[in-house]
Amino acid sequence: MTADDQLTGGTPATRDDAGRAAPGGDLRAGAPLTGPPRAVPAIAAATVAVLLAVSPWYGYHRDELYFRMLGERPRLGYFDTPPLTPMIARVSTAIFGDTVVALRIVPALCAGALVVLVALAARGLGGGRAAQVLAAAGTATSVLPLVAGHALLTLTPDLVLWSAVTLCLLRVLLRGDGRYWLWVGALSGVAAYNRDLIVVLLGSVGLGILVAGPREVLRDRRLWAGALLALAIASPNLLYQATHDWPQFQMAQALRIDEGADNRATFVPLQIVLLGPVQAVVCAAGWLRLWRNRRVRSLAIAYPVACALVLYSGGRPDYTGAFLLYLFAAGCVTAAGWRRRGVLVAALAVDAVVAVVVALPVVPAASLAGTPVAAINEVARESVGMRDVASQTARVVSGLPAGERAGAVLLAANYGEAGALRRWAGEFGLPAVYSGHNELWWWGPPPEGTRVVVSVGYPPADLGAVFARCTVAGRLSGMPGEERGVPITVCRDPVRPWRELWPRVRHYS
Repeated sequence: MTADDQLTGGTPATRDDAGRAAPGGDLRAGAPLTGPPRAVPAIAAATVAVLLAVSPWYGYHRDELYFRMLGERPRLGYFDTPPLTPMIARVSTAIFGDTVVALRIVPALCAGALVVLVALAARGLGGGRAAQVLAAAGTATSVLPLVAGHALLTLTPDLVLWSAVTLCLLRVLLRGDGRYWLWVGALSGVAAYNRDLIVVLLGSVGLGILVAGPREVLRDRRLWAGALLALAIASPNLLYQATHDWPQFQMAQALRIDEGADNRATFVPLQIVLLGPVQAVVCAAGWLRLWRNRRVRSLAIAYPVACALVLYSGGRPDYTGAFLLYLFAAGCVTAAGWRRRGVLVAALAVDAVVAVVVALPVVPAASLAGTPVAAINEVARESVGMRDVASQTARVVSGLPAGERAGAVLLAANYGEAGALRRWAGEFGLPAVYSGHNELWWWGPPPEGTRVVVSVGYPPADLGAVFARCTVAGRLSGMPGEERGVPITVCRDPVRPWRELWPRVRHYS
């Protein structure tokens, strides 16, 4: 093994008396791996417990309400999302009940699994007990894993599946175990049911292998068997895409127009914030560690390649979250050998306090608006007041004359509003809800003959062009997110049949 192949900072093969990885050890193919320290599952269990304890605070996030709504109509795919996350919502509510806590059990378990996976990645890269515990603790107290573990988002299963794929890639690259190509294929096929972005990870690492090696892993027949396995597993989702004019590409274009400029502007600073400033320093050390080892240099190359792809497409900065986690795992192997490791631990402890305040619902909901937490954490601010969307709309509906109320429908401008109105329809006696946003447009318009519409979120001027009469009945209040101040408008007598009006309300974002 050349000097470039050394993993300086410690390996399982060379240890000091304190149980740490000693500097200068080699990680050789076939070298035995130590068992994970007991602290790692303990940290994972504590993470799950904390997330479950705070799960009912604030309330549903708008995406959770949407996934709950989509889960009521199981499909092989939806226009704006593959089916995995909506199916998790459907199964969770069926097993645990139709509550916000029920939706958040799986995310909490995913966060615990993620803690273990990152520690295992540090172990696979030669980290001893100190490195593994550092990786577990640093992951458990990072902003992105806590946000993903608190609410059911597409990010939630992504981080777990991508980290599992990365762990398998490490076994292939470092230990030459081609059997793990089959696991890469199987996990990638499953990941495609959540977001097709798994191709960013596979493509970036594949390019890295072509550029920096070890190219011999590409000659393993099990790589191609794994690729076929991935295609076989993902084929129903791919079939849905092909037969529906590739909606994911249409959504990507819509998001690029809608959010691309903002995502590019915030991309670099959020690479530091996603895990935390101290973790970012460790990630930098991890990138350097991977770059110095020819067998895993492809993973070092993959991160800037993925960043370039996300920036070009205008994607969200958190699309690189799984890359940051394996960089952090590698950095923990290096950091375990630092002389002033106590300073690092203290800094991570301070970072942990900040991460908990930013990522979890610890700021009182009534005080959240106007705080830095509301500005930084979209999940937090969009989890406050969603029930109020339904209750305030219900007051407008109840004020309609009895004859009009019987035949009225709700028209929501976005899926968060639609999900809220659907969730609490029974409690507040709300009529059927329709929306032209994303997948919901494909569910169709109100019945022909519907004369009275209570609109939530649509601009009154736009409504005035398609109805004979519209009156603003109120505006949503008491919430820090994007619903604050949106109009509730009562409209009567559409000027054309609904089948002609419905294309005009369609919008993707």
